[in-house]
Amino acid sequence: LRQLCDLWDLRGSGVTNMHGSTGDIIFIGTTTPQIEEIFFELTHNMNQDLGGSGSNLRTPADCLGQSRCEYACYDTQALCHTLTNDYQVPRSP
Repeated sequence: LRQLCDLWDLRGSGVTNMHGSTGDIIFIGTTTPQIEEIFFELTHNMNQDLGGSGSNLRTPADCLGQSRCEYACYDTQALCHTLTNDYQVPRSP
């Protein structure tokens, strides 16, 4: 973790976001010329697995909506299901 933070202080903004439910570390803010340097350092020298959703929809999560909340304005689970089927299902073979 110290190596990651030191790298981000050197080549990025120094600001990170720790995503508790997935265990992801999100690095926030850098300049385009630094991206290749950061990627190389992380993948070749620190053996880190890099990933992201890019322009794809991440796996959505929703609250229990109408089943638990008497003030729910719409069916959150139906919306989540629709978004998953319409936008996340792979479009290429």
